[in-house]
Amino acid sequence: MNKYEIMFIVKPDLEEANIKSVLDSMKSVIESKNAKILEVKEMGQRELAYEINNYKTGYYFLIVLESSNNDATVEFDRVALINENIIRHLIVKVDE
Repeated sequence: MNKYEIMFIVKPDLEEANIKSVLDSMKSVIESKNAKILEVKEMGQRELAYEINNYKTGYYFLIVLESSNNDATVEFDRVALINENIIRHLIVKVDE
């Protein structure tokens, strides 16, 4: 099993319910590809290191998952690029 960490940043001007729905939809993308979510950290609103699309802050989320292949990460990447509420994301394979 491969372990991955996915961090993504959601637009800060969304309502709290919409931010939760973005998180829920991204979790369902991962689970639809038979990956196991080990941990979800809601890191809250933080200042960005540099401005992205005229945003100076964003809501950070970290998802740790385990998968036998990379289907879940490939699908997450595809959906995150399409989703206009996600301003940045990063997927890292964790070596153990």
